[in-house]
Amino acid sequence: MSEEEKEAPIEEKEAEKTEKRKKEEKGVFTLYKIDEGKITRLRPTCERCGPGYFMADHGDRYACGHCGFTRYKQTEK
Repeated sequence: MSEEEKEAPIEEKEAEKTEKRKKEEKGVFTLYKIDEGKITRLRPTCERCGPGYFMADHGDRYACGHCGFTRYKQTEK
């Protein structure tokens, strides 16, 4: 190989890669809403596991990450 055809050094390759975006930290503030001194839960709790286990919102259903219980949302017709 000639000197012109040599690959770029490793440092330059790393600089060319796109930087990964950092994920936004999720905290307790995503699970609760505070209105006039009252706290309301934004997501339902799991029926099997009890209070303390919130269900994940997947668009058309809620799912528990602890036990795997799934509850489908009611659709309006």
